[in-house]
Amino acid sequence: MKVAALNLNDKDKWTQLYNGYAEFYEMKMNQDILDTVWSWIHSPEVKFYSIGVKSSENELIGFMHYREMPSPLRGKLVGFLDDLFVHPDFRGTGAVQLLFKELKLQAVKNDWPYVRWITATNNLRARKVYDQISEPIDFVTYQMQIN
Repeated sequence: MKVAALNLNDKDKWTQLYNGYAEFYEMKMNQDILDTVWSWIHSPEVKFYSIGVKSSENELIGFMHYREMPSPLRGKLVGFLDDLFVHPDFRGTGAVQLLFKELKLQAVKNDWPYVRWITATNNLRARKVYDQISEPIDFVTYQMQIN
C-alpha cells in the first residue's frame, strides 16, 4: 500500500468512497456536494487537503480530508481531520495507520502542534484505532442548526 495526495484521476473512485462515508453517517449526498468537496481538494486558495491510500494494485481504497484551523487560545494554527474512510474490504490492513502516519508528517511540515477530530460515539471500530494513536479530550461537541 502507498499513501499520496489525491490526483484528478482519483475522482471516480474517491466519489464511490465518499458516498460510502456519507452513507455510514446517514448523510444525504448529491453531485453538488461532491463537486464542491472535490474542488476544495484541488484549490490552491482553500486550505483543505486530501490524501489517499492505494492498494498494491494502485486502487484507491481510502482517503482522509483535513484542514488547517486557528486555535486562538494557543495563538497557533492546528490541524483538523474532517473525514476518514477506508473501504470495508480493506479495514484491518494497516491502511488507516498509513494515512495517520502521513497526516502526522503533514502536521510537522505545517508546524501544527496537534491534529484534532471528532467521530460518532457508536463508531467503535474506528475508536479502537484512535485510542491507540491518540487520546480523547474532555469536550462535548454541539451543533446549532441554522436552516
